[in-house]
Amino acid sequence: MTLLITIFAAVIVTVIWYIRADRNNLKLGTLCLIYWGASLMWLVDAVTEYLKIGAEFFNPSITDMLNDSFLGFSVTALGLVIWIINLLISDPKNILKLKIKNNRSDKNET
Repeated sequence: MTLLITIFAAVIVTVIWYIRADRNNLKLGTLCLIYWGASLMWLVDAVTEYLKIGAEFFNPSITDMLNDSFLGFSVTALGLVIWIINLLISDPKNILKLKIKNNRSDKNET
């Protein structure tokens, strides 16, 4: 489930990035790389687990599937948090700089 969730997230973000490639001011390419990297990591994990336990890999219990789903959503959310922090630090639209500048000028006037 973890692999499927991260692959779906990677595909969705890649499609959005591709459609909006001419207006790449939100750094969606970074989010694509985060999700594709996570997908690759979970693919390697799935292959090694399959090599270790064999066909039993395809018969997970309900609790294992729930745990994997929770982990997949957690990884997806963490990727979003990292992307948002990166976006706030780089501030491509200069929104934070303008807000700070306006706050300073408002304080200086009073």
